[in-house]
Amino acid sequence: MSTVKPRAERAAEARLAATRIEAEGVDGVIVGWVDNSGVTRVKSVPVRGLESAARWGVGAAPCFDAFLVDDSLAPSGSPVGDLRLVPDLAALHRLAAQPGWAWAPGDRWTQQGEPHPGCQRQFARRTAEALVERGLTVQAGIEVEWIVEGGEAGPAYGMRRLIGNSDYLRDLLRTLREQKVTVLQLHPEYSDGQFELSVAPGGPVEAADTALLVRHTVQAVSLRHGLRASFAPLVAADGVGNGGHLHLSLWRDGQNLGHGGSGPHGLTREMEAFLAGVLAELPALLALGAPSVASYLRLVPGHWSGPHRCWGLENREAALRLITGSAPEQANAEVKCFDAAANPYLAVGGVLAAGLAGLGDALRLPAETTGDPDGVAERLPATLGQAVDALRKSQVLRAAMGESLWQSVIDVREAEIARFADRRPAEIIEAVRYRY
Repeated sequence: MSTVKPRAERAAEARLAATRIEAEGVDGVIVGWVDNSGVTRVKSVPVRGLESAARWGVGAAPCFDAFLVDDSLAPSGSPVGDLRLVPDLAALHRLAAQPGWAWAPGDRWTQQGEPHPGCQRQFARRTAEALVERGLTVQAGIEVEWIVEGGEAGPAYGMRRLIGNSDYLRDLLRTLREQKVTVLQLHPEYSDGQFELSVAPGGPVEAADTALLVRHTVQAVSLRHGLRASFAPLVAADGVGNGGHLHLSLWRDGQNLGHGGSGPHGLTREMEAFLAGVLAELPALLALGAPSVASYLRLVPGHWSGPHRCWGLENREAALRLITGSAPEQANAEVKCFDAAANPYLAVGGVLAAGLAGLGDALRLPAETTGDPDGVAERLPATLGQAVDALRKSQVLRAAMGESLWQSVIDVREAEIARFADRRPAEIIEAVRYRY
């Protein structure tokens, strides 16, 4: 069970942090969390209020668990009650593209000092801790894809697009370096104005934190260059959309379990069972990793979005892509069917919970899909409603998430389905384009 540090200890750490960042020119600290619809919500305090925020938390109403992507509320939303949003000072960053500001992700606690059962970040932490109890750790990273309006166009993956946006992309790299984010790759993607950035892997919660920090930075740098960035699953009806692919590797005693085993392509028995658990729960996991009605406009065959419930070595149409890499430490698996609308903590926590179930049941992977899975492999849910039905039937995710979080996610998904029931695809795309 996750525990919060004593108030006095948090306050002492906050005093030191506030002194440091104030000397670096910080005036305000943003404390952020992500709701069940995938929208980042924030509270902020003056830098000299950081100590109080760390000691007592910042008020954040529990009704945010019922917020939809358009700021309306699911029927389960209530105006009653309050929670405490506590900044994680270990993840505090000065925002280089927002002078005078720092940011920290927040955990939500009850006023009695207990973990809020609907806190998505603590859900991700619980599942990571459950793996540690088995002697296992996970290294994870989330690819960040976005589309900018107003930049230089050019071919997919083309040098022309990079040249036309080189000042913008250089500033993005510099800003992330200032924030101590290690970038592995940055390149033009398939759609017009689309880019993709990947970062060095870290622990599961840290990977979700970093994905948010990168997205905040992309938004800020884009605005400073007169551009507007969108992380929506689909930005144009004829585009391929923005993925939020989750990469992960499983480790024991410093050894990558995706390499050197007797299973398919060198998987160890534990890694195979973990991935088999993920594959088994993928239909339900879509309700966490592809949370928008718009997600299913992106999740179609032929767009490398991973719409089929299958796995394969370097198969970019499979939902679960195995990557052996050129060195043992590079072996990992990629969940391709998730998109950038997902709450990253829900996505990470759900995948780890599914992997844990696979380990517990010693599952085996089905036969590999070696070619195009369309017409061969099972389709994943083609609508958000189908994904919600799968989540409702998943005992694995229900137990891992806890009744409160599991039910609030279902409530939000069903309310968003109803909200967009009469909208045409173009109207759905327009409604969510700049919400994430």
